[in-house]
Formats: sequence, structure tokens, C-alpha cells
Amino acid sequence: MSDAPVCAGFHVTGRVQGVFFRAATRDEARRLGLTGWVRNREDGGVELVACGPAAAVDALEKWLWQGTPSARVEAVTRSPRPAEVHRDFRISY
Repeated sequence: MSDAPVCAGFHVTGRVQGVFFRAATRDEARRLGLTGWVRNREDGGVELVACGPAAAVDALEKWLWQGTPSARVEAVTRSPRPAEVHRDFRISY
């Protein structure tokens, strides 16, 4: 795993709304030292952008497959993103 900074977009599907998934994602991303944002999608999924060391983004991707105890993750889709600058990791509405 590399520590070179990267940004990645994620789309998480399954039972991921109404189970504190966004707040837990924010907390995990901050714990990993990442910046970016997370928000609910109208299709019932959650999307996010995470920026920081590649190893930390990879660790967040692994965590997304588990999510919160009440979540039931069906799929996590990752896509590369151009570099973005964020002050912290936040929940977007």
C-alpha cells in the first residue's frame, strides 16, 4: 500500500440509510486522517469522496463493506477522482 495522496469516490448500496452510516463513515474517515464528504443519495445509497494517503483510503474502503452494525452493505463501488482539497471530513446534505 502506498502513502501517496489520492482521492476516490465511493457509492455504497444496500441498507445504508437510517442506520447512522454517514456519521460512522465520517468518524472512521477522520480516524484515518482523511478529508472529504459523505451524503445520502435519492436511490437509497450513500456516496462519498475520501482524500488522503492511499493506504488510508484503502482502509476506509474495507470498512465501508462492514459499515455500522445495523447496515447491510450490498456493494461498494470505487472510482478515481481528481485531487480535491477539503478542510476535514463532513456530512453533506
